[in-house]
Amino acid sequence: MIIFNYETDFKLQKEDSYTDWINQVIVSEGFMCGDINYIFCNDDYLHEINVKYLNHDTLTDIISFDYTEGRIISGDIFLSVERVKDNALDFDVSFNLELLRVMVHGVLHYCGYEDKSEEDEKLMRAKENEKIRMFHVEQ
Repeated sequence: MIIFNYETDFKLQKEDSYTDWINQVIVSEGFMCGDINYIFCNDDYLHEINVKYLNHDTLTDIISFDYTEGRIISGDIFLSVERVKDNALDFDVSFNLELLRVMVHGVLHYCGYEDKSEEDEKLMRAKENEKIRMFHVEQ
């Protein structure tokens, strides 16, 4: 089950579309969906988690805690809406596109993709792009 939590004024529109998409992404990688919590927050909220749990005194757009067991994907994905907005400006893309990228990034980590090396990062970006193309929202 995918649950969206909000620790900020931001709220996804058409949550069901995002739920369907994340489920499709997980199945397309040969996994099943367990419990995934998306927590949308601001920079201060995510910075506190980064310091407290990861001992990193930096801002970040996403922190994910992986509880996957076998082929069942589960975890908590914290997203800073402020970082996503800033990244969208920096990368000259829409907020919605950058949001999709960050949302799927956490799930792809749960599927075993890494981004520590240059080669791994290229594969992660390719997978992000592939999965973003799977997202469809009726206008």
